[in-house]
Amino acid sequence: MRSALPRTLVVMALPAESDGVFEAAGVPVLFCGVGKVNAAIALARELALYVHAGEPLPLVLNFGTAGSQVFDTGALVACHEFVQRDMDVRGLGFPLGVTPFDSTPPALQFEPVFNHLPTATCGSGDSFATVEWEAAAASAYAVVDMEAFALAKVCWLEGAPFACAKYVSDGADAQAAADWQNNVHRAASEFLNLYQDVYGSSGGAARIP
Repeated sequence: MRSALPRTLVVMALPAESDGVFEAAGVPVLFCGVGKVNAAIALARELALYVHAGEPLPLVLNFGTAGSQVFDTGALVACHEFVQRDMDVRGLGFPLGVTPFDSTPPALQFEPVFNHLPTATCGSGDSFATVEWEAAAASAYAVVDMEAFALAKVCWLEGAPFACAKYVSDGADAQAAADWQNNVHRAASEFLNLYQDVYGSSGGAARIP
């Protein structure tokens, strides 16, 4: 039987991004899987537990790796604006990143939480970026991932607060795959330190399964 639902829900795509560090600290993590569809489904199901329990929705806190051609590898970046970089319906006259006939804004913005970190717009897409970004995209976002926009959109639609920090694991270039493999484990301790800076070393917002 579950204990009380936490007021802060930590979400990561993969266990590799936690590397056992959060688990050792007693902070449970919702691993949502790779890509926008998996992320949206996993978070929607989790938020439904709050609704069914009659509890307020939590702060959804997304930690994850990202590529960037703006920030150096190893940088921690706070993201509070999110776009869908692979929504491309320009053939019908819609701007890159705009979903046709969708009332949700194409760029979703949330109140900053990690004010001491550099900030960037995050472009999410169902591709692992390994090539130069086209000019239209490069001016719109500085880091790329595969889940944050989907998590942000679920929170936007459901009225849940959302915060996001990304660890730059690679340059989103030809070396990105190798760099991600080498650096993904480095993100976990950085994320835990960030979590504890905000919520204290006790991890008081955590839920025990």
